[in-house]
Amino acid sequence: MAGGYLELLRARHVARLLTGTLVGRLPNATAPLAIVLFTRAEDGGYSLAGALAAVYGLATAVGQPLLGRLVDTRGQLRVILPAAVVSALAMALFALVGTGPLPVAVTAILVAGVATPPLEGGLRALWPSVLDRGDRVHRAYALDAVAQEVMFAAGPLAVMLLVAVRSEAAALLVINALGVLGALSVVVSRPSRRWRGAPRAAHWLGALRSPGLLALLGCFFFVGAALGAISVAAVAYADTHGDEAVAGYLLSALGVGALTGGLWYGARHWGGEPERRLVFLVAALAAGYLPLLSTPGSVPVMTLLAGVSGLFLAPALACAFVVIDRHAPVGTVTEAFSWLVTTFGVGAAAGTAAVGPAVEWGRDPAGFAVAGVAGGLALLVLIATRRVLAAPGHVPGEGPESRNDRNAALEPGFRTGHQA
Repeated sequence: MAGGYLELLRARHVARLLTGTLVGRLPNATAPLAIVLFTRAEDGGYSLAGALAAVYGLATAVGQPLLGRLVDTRGQLRVILPAAVVSALAMALFALVGTGPLPVAVTAILVAGVATPPLEGGLRALWPSVLDRGDRVHRAYALDAVAQEVMFAAGPLAVMLLVAVRSEAAALLVINALGVLGALSVVVSRPSRRWRGAPRAAHWLGALRSPGLLALLGCFFFVGAALGAISVAAVAYADTHGDEAVAGYLLSALGVGALTGGLWYGARHWGGEPERRLVFLVAALAAGYLPLLSTPGSVPVMTLLAGVSGLFLAPALACAFVVIDRHAPVGTVTEAFSWLVTTFGVGAAAGTAAVGPAVEWGRDPAGFAVAGVAGGLALLVLIATRRVLAAPGHVPGEGPESRNDRNAALEPGFRTGHQA
């Protein structure tokens, strides 16, 4: 297992791009927890905390595809770094003013979300230009998903450590400063500076012209809702046990579980259609959320259940990245991957907004029940759209020649973008 990953990490630029993206995405990955903790420290209720986290998620959802489209047309350096700086400054304003002047706080969170840099989509667009074989690109997608889980495992712990050492406001400031440094490391690298998107057809829908991509996004909207619900439900569970650090334990355990599953998934060679495999992975993911509804009184047992619930998250994401490659229209690669981030953002916003009232009404089990329902709906979307997903490359208005060029992403030597 380790040999293939070590070979990949030794390839030029891979470790730097992964690490930079990982650090650059910390603000986005920890925002739901950090916003909830900061709002609670300002004497805000769970409904307000969930609503503010939802505003951030919705704003990110709006900004990601727009910024992703700009990256496809103007390059990464001109878009990603300025966006990272603006987002960090807006979150710093929120940390400094607090929730007292609510319109200012909402505006700051809104700007921070919209300006969140599309580092995820940018990295996945870079892989074919950095790696020289299709199998290495597939493994990079798996490693990418695993790296995210390192961030989701370490991020909450970092937030909780900063809260314990300084304050909730300090956690927001430090995490966002690190995010700017991570984005800077990526965009000044040679592959990022020289990458340009492939020529694209002029169409206002962009990547959303693909029916298969739309089906995939519908599924991952509900996966995002489940994760958003868990992030708030974990804080409520921690409050019940009188120790806010418990929330960090649960979210980190979920990340460790996903990391473990991602390492296993990326080390194997998978045959058959990725669309069909994705159905089984999402089914397993949805099943993993159900034991959380038991909310056992033992924190170690609950932490174990949280780890189990994350086992199939990274495998599902890694498989989804391949499916996006097969369905996205030519020249929309960053935008297509950014739409996946958007569906997560909208879904997470819906989950966090729903779980606040649910927790206040039915306590901890009701919060985790939101995640269970969302996981089941994600699976139903894939089942209902299996015929659309079974036809990769069917994009209205795009000819067979262009579709073949796009599907060549899975072959050795393919370049998603061309070197300037």
